[in-house]
Amino acid sequence: MTVTSVLELTIRPEALGDAERIIDETLAATRAFAGNLGCDVAVDIENPAHYAVFEHWESIEADDAYRAFRATPEGASALGGITAARVLTRYQDR
Repeated sequence: MTVTSVLELTIRPEALGDAERIIDETLAATRAFAGNLGCDVAVDIENPAHYAVFEHWESIEADDAYRAFRATPEGASALGGITAARVLTRYQDR
């Protein structure tokens, strides 16, 4: 069964100018990861520091493998340097 993971990001004010570029660079690797079916990004209309990333995965195992990859030095992204908060919620698609 497919999975949608929603990653909500709060960007630090001083990093707003770099946020779009860093998110795009990060998602290029996400989209290329085995089992990824695509990613969409939305920015809060009232708060430009609040992003939501919708990642679509072919299975929970593919998403788990991706999360494990991102936890390694090779998989680390620049998101940690620009975010004040990150919240990940994973949904089973119906």
